Amino acid sequence: MKNIVIYTDGACSYNPGPGGWGAILMYKDTKMEISGFNPETTNNQMELTAVIEALLKLKEPCKVQLYSDSAYVINAFVQDWVGNWQRNGFKNAKKKPIENIELWQRLINLNDYHQIEWIKVKGHADNPYNNRCDELARLEISKNI
Repeated sequence: MKNIVIYTDGACSYNPGPGGWGAILMYKDTKMEISGFNPETTNNQMELTAVIEALLKLKEPCKVQLYSDSAYVINAFVQDWVGNWQRNGFKNAKKKPIENIELWQRLINLNDYHQIEWIKVKGHADNPYNNRCDELARLEISKNI
């Protein structure tokens, strides 16, 4: 099984508003940068989209170290929010449907396909890969609005 390192980030102007996402995938000596834009979205949707799009690039099951500055994304897996949501019919503690359910369902399926280690990094700090993902996401916004 291949060992892949992925960094992701999402950004949004006005939240909701125009948003972008960026990701860096690394395998051995190969590095790939990907990014995208959505004209009307939220920051959380862009954080989720960045992870989903990065994982969709993997053509076979992989061991993945996934780094994100999004507590929303990381804690959902590390603190097993997704397990609770699945047991509760994708409802939160207040019995309301969780937000971004379609994105979460896609990401849960990808999580089941790969062996992912979810790692939280501090945003806008000294991590060059996280900073580059943020730059990719913001570039998508600036070139599309």
